[in-house]
Amino acid sequence: MENKKTVRLGFLGFGAMGSVLAEGLARFCPAVKKGELLLSAYAPHADKLKKRAEPLGVEVRASAEELAQSADMLLLAVKPDQTESALKGISASLDGKAVISVVNAWDLSMFRELLGDGVRVQCAMPNTPVAVGSGTVILADEHSLRADEREEIEEWFSCLGAVVSLPGAKMRAASAISGCGPAFLYMVIEALGDAGVKNGLKRQDAYRLAAATLVGAGRMVLEGRGHPGELKDAVCSPGGTTIRGVAALEEAGMRAAFIRAVDAAGK
Repeated sequence: MENKKTVRLGFLGFGAMGSVLAEGLARFCPAVKKGELLLSAYAPHADKLKKRAEPLGVEVRASAEELAQSADMLLLAVKPDQTESALKGISASLDGKAVISVVNAWDLSMFRELLGDGVRVQCAMPNTPVAVGSGTVILADEHSLRADEREEIEEWFSCLGAVVSLPGAKMRAASAISGCGPAFLYMVIEALGDAGVKNGLKRQDAYRLAAATLVGAGRMVLEGRGHPGELKDAVCSPGGTTIRGVAALEEAGMRAAFIRAVDAAGK
């Protein structure tokens, strides 16, 4: 069997999103474990970078320029307002290479205007559960990667959970669900935990029950066990406890609250 070519993936930016992506790849991606995908990173705060990168086996680079020169592919994980300045000094070193951007609100046309046609770009939007192999990575349909590069990153990201390809115009709405959604659902877990404590459960037991129940309900949907409404109805016996709880949530405006949250996050 022919050995795959080793790819050096450099993370420019290693904050919350960059570090969880690296963690997920280090833990769950076979290409990393086989040495076919080598991870390196640069971020301005050297001490913080070293603390996050070294336990994952991610090599630390001394500068953005060194990272760009040594990497075959760059993963850009900086804040939107830092993007132009982060790329300005290293654009020449990126010529002929591919960039995966996880920068919110930047699309392919913006990168083309900044970097020109010599840099191939894929916009992506992961969420933080990629760190535990149960995340979501949204890939924009519009990209300038070679076919083999697109196939390669889909293979890497599929180790981290679900990979969903969408038109770029839909990325903002989608990331309001998958990117912001974990925060909304942590609030659900916390609220159910509070309810459990109110009714006599120990807090950690209540949180564990709530979190495990959320994971299980999600798997039922993902494995095609039925429409969410059908699955909800299957738990609601006539005159039973669950339907009373469902009625209370409806009276409290639960559906409208989630819709408003996604609307607000997607603006």
